[in-house]
Amino acid sequence: MGRAAVFDVDGTLVDTNHLHVTTWWEAFRQAGHHVEMHAIHRAVGLAAGDLITHVLGENQESDEVSALSAAHRALYGTYFDRLPALRGAGRLLRRLDREGWSVVLATSAGGSELSALRRAIDADDAITATASTDDVVAGKPAPEPVEYALELAGVPAGRAVFVGDTVWDMRAGTRAGVRCVGVLSGGIPRADLEAAGAEAIYRDPAHLLASLEESPLAADM
Repeated sequence: MGRAAVFDVDGTLVDTNHLHVTTWWEAFRQAGHHVEMHAIHRAVGLAAGDLITHVLGENQESDEVSALSAAHRALYGTYFDRLPALRGAGRLLRRLDREGWSVVLATSAGGSELSALRRAIDADDAITATASTDDVVAGKPAPEPVEYALELAGVPAGRAVFVGDTVWDMRAGTRAGVRCVGVLSGGIPRADLEAAGAEAIYRDPAHLLASLEESPLAADM
């Protein structure tokens, strides 16, 4: 039976969380909302509409949500040609592919943003499929992105591991019934990831790769 290694992308494979914080902060500022960056950081990993609601509250007009989302896309898009992969990201995916894992991305990014992220990782040869925000109704922390990733891989939850960097990732994976691995490269504290369901924590993809044989992604799963 196959195995699936499901990966979040922002903050997990590509070093983009703080770019998101900065560009969301500027989008909010331009719209007259003065919010603290730490509040935005805690919301990174949610789909755009959910992030806006999390930061500003429930009472936002749909036109404002659309305008804020568009402003963030435009600001963040200026970085598409230089998004930096995290240490070891591509090597980790290729190692798992060689060891027989189906590598699937499960991300809130879509469209040109997802294309830019994949270019940064530069490991398309190792990626079996991608479950993006365009493919599901509810984003993380709902389980749908992870469940759809498992469907694409043709693997049951008991034969999968989900790797992410946010509380939203850990909650989504836990609700989907998969084992969860956290990385600290997105800036979320270890204790928060563990409380949300992370079974093991690593500094970044390079640390996970170096520790692979003792991790939940060990070859004898």
